[in-house]
Amino acid sequence: MRIAFATQDRTRVDAHFASARTFLFYEVDPDGHSLSEAVQFDTVSGEDGQHADDGEDRLAAKIDALAGTALLFVRAIGGPAAARVVRARVHPIKLAEDEPIPQVIERVRAMLKTNPPPWLRRAIRDAEAGPERFLPERFLDDED
Repeated sequence: MRIAFATQDRTRVDAHFASARTFLFYEVDPDGHSLSEAVQFDTVSGEDGQHADDGEDRLAAKIDALAGTALLFVRAIGGPAAARVVRARVHPIKLAEDEPIPQVIERVRAMLKTNPPPWLRRAIRDAEAGPERFLPERFLDDED
């Protein structure tokens, strides 16, 4: 499963979605994990999540980078941004405080080894479905 972390220092989940300068992407399964990609963003919002009024969609590049990702860990995310992330079929997870990325990965791996909660089972199902999960027919019949 591909998961992403919003980070400023590349070691902790320590960034608001809109102000994150980096997303680190990991492939995670019950038996291990590996860093698969780091994506840098030059145009970000302020640390307080406030966007500049220059008319530029600063979130589009971030949402595009999340393609194929099941989970996104952030310190904070605004309602409209969260809605866009969910529409991209990514489950955003806000952490209450800065946390080391390896610690979060280990929690995810532990959940994968046991009986994952419903939100994680759905993320796993969507991740395993691959690109066909975006077919419109799937949503017409989706009742969960």
